[in-house]
Amino acid sequence: MSAPVEVVAALPQYEIGAAIGQGGMGVVFAGVHRSLRRDVAIKQLPWDVLNHAVSSELFDREARVLASLDHPHIVPVYDYVRTGREHLMVMERLDGGTVHSRFRSGAISGEQACAIGLATLAGLHAAHEAGVLHLDVKPKNLLFTTQGVMKVADFGIAKVISEGATLVTHGGEVLGTPAYIAPEQAMGNALSPAADVYSTGTVLYELLSGKLPFDNTRGAISMMRQHMFTDPRPIEGVPSPLADVVMRGLARELDSRYRDAETFAADLASAATAVYGPGWLERSRVPVRHLTPRVISALSTPVPAGDGPTRPVHRATPDPTLSATRASFQPASRSGAVLWFRLAAAAAAIALVVLTLLTPERLPHEATTVRIDGAAASSAPVDLSKTLTVIGEGSPRQVTLDLSAAGIPLGSASAVPKPDGDGFRADLRFPGLTRWIAGGAVTATMTADGVPRAFTVVTRQHPLASALGAGSLILALFALAYLESGLRTIRNGHRWRGALVGGPILGLLFGATAWLCVSVLRVHEPAVSFGVGCSIAGAVATGFVVAAARARRAR
Repeated sequence: MSAPVEVVAALPQYEIGAAIGQGGMGVVFAGVHRSLRRDVAIKQLPWDVLNHAVSSELFDREARVLASLDHPHIVPVYDYVRTGREHLMVMERLDGGTVHSRFRSGAISGEQACAIGLATLAGLHAAHEAGVLHLDVKPKNLLFTTQGVMKVADFGIAKVISEGATLVTHGGEVLGTPAYIAPEQAMGNALSPAADVYSTGTVLYELLSGKLPFDNTRGAISMMRQHMFTDPRPIEGVPSPLADVVMRGLARELDSRYRDAETFAADLASAATAVYGPGWLERSRVPVRHLTPRVISALSTPVPAGDGPTRPVHRATPDPTLSATRASFQPASRSGAVLWFRLAAAAAAIALVVLTLLTPERLPHEATTVRIDGAAASSAPVDLSKTLTVIGEGSPRQVTLDLSAAGIPLGSASAVPKPDGDGFRADLRFPGLTRWIAGGAVTATMTADGVPRAFTVVTRQHPLASALGAGSLILALFALAYLESGLRTIRNGHRWRGALVGGPILGLLFGATAWLCVSVLRVHEPAVSFGVGCSIAGAVATGFVVAAARARRAR
């Protein structure tokens, strides 16, 4: 595939050859600078995403940051050109293959895998310090020069493209590559350097064990769901010090994962020295440069056999007595509080389910002789879109039929009755909107000469074709979605303003609407007392869920 005319015209200072790669991040062409005779790779970015104004401006800013990155384990960006709809990035061309190709050929040893991990984390740390996330760390994006130096490619491109296409590119590919994507990235949550840490942990897991931490035989969606909701399989055939480090890098919960690339690299260096002995990095023949002093120190400080990596603590050394007291009692207290909050939330949620299912089928009404369309009032469904013939006893001057559910008025119809033997006959027609409001079993109150008589009426319309059914379902889902959004805010370390009030209010709304929706779908006449109970149970459950999330975040 040769370069399009637009690309050639946009870069007259380069001789542009054939395409050498293609994927969700664009097409890559080989090129040579005419004056410097320097080999380059020219990436044509996906215009159908970046042609949006916001994405274009964002990528312009990102490209300037990428061009400023100067690290031996990051593919340097030489130039960035934007003309019309074309977004072109000129980078160093690396012809030494990829980690993916070497892994497939079986040419990567354990020492080399750890060296590749250190080089990757060194480049990531430098980028993170500059405010750039990668978000697509995978073996195919880890390239080698002909001298064997490994460099990370495609920094920041996924981040910018995802602003305009969420997780899917114009070609239908998932940004972040499902096999290596971090749980929070797959769920669309706020991202941090920990997302790149997770992807690097996945790469290390694969290089050391020969397989991925999740089942990759069931497609991309299944793989993403596993990252979101399943813990990775324990790594097999890898010595304990290294296995502990890799599995911590793959922790699904942010609190349990390395927060930054440097800490991950330090523990990896120490564990590799414990497993392979001093000098392992030189023996790997994978050049690793520009390591931070902390990582260099870790290379000569192996983790003792059987010991796992430790978390760094950035604080002054406190008094030993006070330190023991805080470490022993405060975390345990918070952990206990989280457990009790969760148990209380579970109990309230169970109460909500039980109350919803125990709602009686019919409310207790006095017996009535009223007939609708020739049948007993409660025995056959009525079609509210048609005129209803109501037959009753007495000789009232006016007959009114009101429909309600849990005290909520749904519609009303009135008529002047006609004599019918010893009683009356009244033809009642409800407004057209009533058929779309009432659903399931509702309470009908017939008033004749000022005397009300209540009984149950079952509507013929499908429950989900009514505002009672569909509306309550939508409100319940809205409450759940809004609650999840708030909890996600807390989990990401941000403050949810008014959480202790807003959470219970959302729970109250969910409890009420879930109870109403289930009652309508089961054709049970809504009972106010059960609705109040479900509302309270929902409010209590969400209140404790929010409290547990806040307490857990404070740990």
